[in-house]
Amino acid sequence: QVHVMESGGGSVRAGGSLRLTCRVSGDTYSSTCMGWFRQVPGMEREGLAAIDSRGTITYAEFVKGRFTISQDKGKKTLDLEMNGLKPEDAAIYYCAADGVGPRGGYCSLAPTIFIAPAALSGYWGQGTQVKVSS
Repeated sequence: QVHVMESGGGSVRAGGSLRLTCRVSGDTYSSTCMGWFRQVPGMEREGLAAIDSRGTITYAEFVKGRFTISQDKGKKTLDLEMNGLKPEDAAIYYCAADGVGPRGGYCSLAPTIFIAPAALSGYWGQGTQVKVSS
């Protein structure tokens, strides 16, 4: 069973930085795609960034220049580096993962994670909370 775990959330002041980490385990994928989305309770999900099975990275426009994702395929981790945090960035942050196996193939969470995140397939964890004070 696929297990996704997010960590690294916390409280920061506006302008501060946080680094979130996502770890995937239990999968048998030969091709993996991952991404990050966030959600404020009661609000819609917002897709933030995604990396497909070829390593192509896509960001939501509103995080470009502030957020960066980096993947370690060997460790099955995906980090989200967030700089210049704003109070409106406060949310629960989730990592999503999906894949293709055992023959492999192409996998991508985009564009669904950006245009219809409520319909996103795959797996995600319990999330990690980010609080940003002004």
